[in-house]
Amino acid sequence: MTALSSSVSPTPSSSVADPLCLRRPALKALCLRARLAGRILAQVAQRVPVDVVMPDGTLLGGGSRSAEHAQRPALEVVRPGALFERLAHHPKIGIGEAYMAGDWRAADGSDLAELLVPFAERMTTAVPKGWLRLRGVVDRRIPRIQENSLLGSRRNVEAHYDLSNDLFATFLDETMSYSSAIFDEDQPLRTQSLEQAQVRKVHAILDLAKVGQDTRLLEIGTGWGTLALEAARRGATVTSVTLSKEQAALARERVAAAGYAETVDIRIQDYREVEGVYDAVVSVEMIEAVGEEYWPAYFRTIDERLAPGGIAAVQAILMSHERLTATKHSYGWIQKHIFPGGLIPSLQAMSETADAATSLRMTAVEPFGADYAETLRRWRETFLARWPEVQVLGFDETFRRKWEFYLAYCEAGFATGYLDVAQVRFEREGAASAAS
Repeated sequence: MTALSSSVSPTPSSSVADPLCLRRPALKALCLRARLAGRILAQVAQRVPVDVVMPDGTLLGGGSRSAEHAQRPALEVVRPGALFERLAHHPKIGIGEAYMAGDWRAADGSDLAELLVPFAERMTTAVPKGWLRLRGVVDRRIPRIQENSLLGSRRNVEAHYDLSNDLFATFLDETMSYSSAIFDEDQPLRTQSLEQAQVRKVHAILDLAKVGQDTRLLEIGTGWGTLALEAARRGATVTSVTLSKEQAALARERVAAAGYAETVDIRIQDYREVEGVYDAVVSVEMIEAVGEEYWPAYFRTIDERLAPGGIAAVQAILMSHERLTATKHSYGWIQKHIFPGGLIPSLQAMSETADAATSLRMTAVEPFGADYAETLRRWRETFLARWPEVQVLGFDETFRRKWEFYLAYCEAGFATGYLDVAQVRFEREGAASAAS
């Protein structure tokens, strides 16, 4: 696998700061929130088919694990006090940070993603309604430092994508694609390689945008260059923009090695600063990093860059509009530790934004959420199997648990339908009407 060496040093995002009551034991006995968190978790455990096993072997809320429940996934609490403190001070961040800190784990015989699935299935019902009234007390607003201004976007992208090309190379396939693959539904999953499924995804979105010979293509979000390469192989001239220096360096190396340096221009540039006219615009899982405040600018850029008759195709992770409305101002674990500045849109939000800010209209939607669950399962399996190689790069055990939780948490979301992913086509209103 091609990889570009890069230095790695521990970063603040890999650490877990303890809540005040853990840092000052004298306050621990006085923390009402922690006692409430323990009571709420016990009630959640009664509503979800998962056994929450305490250090003494009993179940949270009373009783012991019975033979009839032996096949149920089990969450093993290692440090109850620390877990309850983290949940008390910020439930949406605390559960992930507790896993990072080793306060809980999946019990032997329980897969982490399968353990999280029952919670994802009951995302809106697991917590009793009476306790939900306390949400305003513990929810936190998203820090302004994560705003996706021109400077903020660069900082947010670097925090994740510039960790290390070698890190990503350990668990991605040969295409270095860091987005959902599309598997062939007519073939058994076990017979399909991830590389084949990723190439299928790339050609699906290029087809959606009608990219072919002599197409002038703008790609917003380069990744490591696979889509740009496949478009060039179709005869397109490609301009691809990214804010990740690490990704740009390796993508340029791959493009040059494949002999397409003359037709593929990879730039370190914000999408809002691109000029020129293009026959097609393609963007794969980049809108999630844009932020609601900048969605109009994102779609206006696409509209302004498209030539008459041009087509845009966007691959986007999605959530329901109801969940987007309920959670978009709340600061979560993913935003703090994985994707600062990130926000998953809904189809309705994308359509309404394009309608209000541009002449673009949504004309096709191709969803494939189950394929993302499988993609994430394979990434996690490979990441854990090759952990010794990752560790040599300078990453610690806290980082391992962070990424294991991240990949499993997302896998559970797609497996249950709480999250989805789709390739979405946009065309100008007149062109769309003529085509129909």
